[in-house]
Amino acid sequence: MIWLLIVGAAAGFIATRMMDLNTNVVVTVVIGMVGALVGGMVLRVLLAAIGMAAGLIGAILGAMLLIWVWQTYFK
Repeated sequence: MIWLLIVGAAAGFIATRMMDLNTNVVVTVVIGMVGALVGGMVLRVLLAAIGMAAGLIGAILGAMLLIWVWQTYFK
């Protein structure tokens, strides 16, 4: 919980400065904490999509390798 407050405060501070928004400490920490939750969810979805795409590419490459081995050594 303390770590979430520290990260939220840092993220909120950086985000409010980058977006040129003047807020008090509580709002800054809340913005950072909620932003971390939203960003974490978005990142997990993106990583899952990339993981599925990588699995498909790996399956295609594996099938191509199997076909090459079959055509090279068993025909």
